[in-house]
Order: sequence, then C-alpha cells, then structure tokens
Amino acid sequence: MNIKSAKFIKGIVKPDVSLENDLLQIAFIGRSNAGKSSVINSLAGDKKLARTSNSPGRTQQINLFLINDSFYLLDLPGYGYAKAPEKIKELLKNIIYGYLFESQYVQKKVVLIIDSRIGPTKLDLEMIDLLEQHKKNIVVVANKVDKIKSSVYQKRIKNIREKIGKHTLIPYSAEKKTGTEELWSEIS
Repeated sequence: MNIKSAKFIKGIVKPDVSLENDLLQIAFIGRSNAGKSSVINSLAGDKKLARTSNSPGRTQQINLFLINDSFYLLDLPGYGYAKAPEKIKELLKNIIYGYLFESQYVQKKVVLIIDSRIGPTKLDLEMIDLLEQHKKNIVVVANKVDKIKSSVYQKRIKNIREKIGKHTLIPYSAEKKTGTEELWSEIS
C-alpha cells in the first residue's frame, strides 16, 4: 500500500466522536510488549508515529492513527501486564472490552499481535476466543520472527498455526519489515 499520510489523531479511553464517521477501523490488540506499536509504525513507514517502549504497558489508551485520510489504525492497550497495579489492569481491560465488545463500533479487522518467540499464551488464546464469540474478523500476526533461530523457525510457526486454528497467520518482523505486504493485503 502506498502511504501518503499517517498521523496521530488522539488517544481515547471511551466512545469518542472521532470514531463516529464512515472511516474503516482496523484494531491492533495483543499482550503488553508484543509489538503492536512497532507493527503500526512499520506499516506506516514512520518509526515515530506510534510511541514504542521496551517497558510493557506503555499504551494506556486507544491511540487513533489516520492513514491516507481514509481509515484508522487503532493501537489498543496491551493485556496481561503483570506488574501494573490491579486498578490500572482493570482500567485497561475496560478500555479494551468497551471498544471491542461493548461499543457500536465495527472493526474491519482485528489484528492480534503475538510474540512469535513465545507463541500464543493462554491470554492470547482467550482473546481469540472472545473475538470469535463477538464475530470479529481476526488476523494473527506473529511478530519478532527475526529473533527466532532459523533451526526452529518452521517448527515454531507450525506450532502457532495449530494453536490459533482457522485464522490467517502472518509471520512478521517490524524491525526488518517482513510480512508488511501480506498484512496490508489482509487488512486493505
């Protein structure tokens, strides 16, 4: 996809007038530190578009990015960050669930980012189940494939495919831009 413009619009924590238009919404969800913001940056071709951090739990709101003035990429908070206080974990869960499962917003796709080195965790599989129950159109991105040893790569990808079931799986490296064309094809 040819990116002519990519801009941060705002961060939201509840239903917002910015999403009450006809623009398509593509939501990015995943565990804390799986690389959601990095994937968005690699897709947009701008390393500074979404704020990234080595510390889990950096994103604590839904960040809206307007691409080519025609659709949104939404960077949702990560789930499963164990070191956050319970109050913060509950708040983040409410933001995620409120947008994905309780609001009237319709996502064209929900991109579930997993860390390919770890594979889908119990929390990732629970999220897939919830997304399926709510009839969301899911694509799974196995991020950080550049960090997997080549000797175990095929076995790791096969294992991920088996665990996620029927959903499209895209091996991805935000750092090396592996899988960007496949992901754009899947979400556009």
